[in-house]
Amino acid sequence: MAAPQNWQKSSFSGGADGNNCLELASTPTTLHLRESDTPAAVLTTTPTTLTHLLDAIRAQAL
Repeated sequence: MAAPQNWQKSSFSGGADGNNCLELASTPTTLHLRESDTPAAVLTTTPTTLTHLLDAIRAQAL
C-alpha cells in the first residue's frame, strides 16, 4: 500500500512546541494518523473503527 501524500496538521496542534502535532491523511477506505516527530510510524484504521474509539472515549469522559 502506498503512503498517502495528503497529510494535514490537526487544528488542535500548537502551543509552546508547535512542531509536535498529529497529522491525518485519508484514502478512499482508510485513515492514516502520525505524530509529526516520527512520520515513519503511521497508524492506519478505518473511519468506522476510529468512530467507535472516539465514541468510547467520549462516553468515559462524561
